[in-house]
Amino acid sequence: MRVALDSPLHLSSVEAFSSPFEFFVSPLALRDDLSTRLLEWLETEAPWRLVVTDFYEQYEFSLWDVNVPPQLLVLLDSNFLGELKRRMGALFNVELSSDIDIAAHKLISGQRIRLHNDFILGEKTYRLLIQLNQGWKDAHGGLLLFFNSSDPADIHKVFRPTHNSAIGFVVSPTSNHAVSTIHDGERFTLVYSFYGRNDNG
Repeated sequence: MRVALDSPLHLSSVEAFSSPFEFFVSPLALRDDLSTRLLEWLETEAPWRLVVTDFYEQYEFSLWDVNVPPQLLVLLDSNFLGELKRRMGALFNVELSSDIDIAAHKLISGQRIRLHNDFILGEKTYRLLIQLNQGWKDAHGGLLLFFNSSDPADIHKVFRPTHNSAIGFVVSPTSNHAVSTIHDGERFTLVYSFYGRNDNG
């Protein structure tokens, strides 16, 4: 699919997969200058808060709940979200509702996300992860892992958190995934979460 060079959303060269659950990968998520400005904000001024659960400890916040810099407001713009919803719906062959969550996540040294599937009946059912990490090396850790089952040894695929790349997937009882321990640096992700049209009544 051809994308206008000035469009904030790219999602170019998408590869789609159906096993062990539906997901896709794209080497380019956002326009380059937008991804750079977003990462600069996340690294310097974003209002992070620590959240601890039974399977992860990370810093996060919802973009709907904070003052987003003017140059990044396009990420919440109705036209941008409409196009993103359309692209996600087409990739998964599903009609999505207009209810979209937008969150930023940060993992620092020593933190990780243990194996889980994100599935809660009636909750968000499609997710897009945009990785934002300039110069990330494998030695830093923070690899995204997809699993064939709930067995931590049963790894299906490993993804480097390459800057401005995207991974979308269907949230289901089988969408088992994790993030390996961070050994150095800070790992940032922008997360868009969607409902299927009939998922939330």
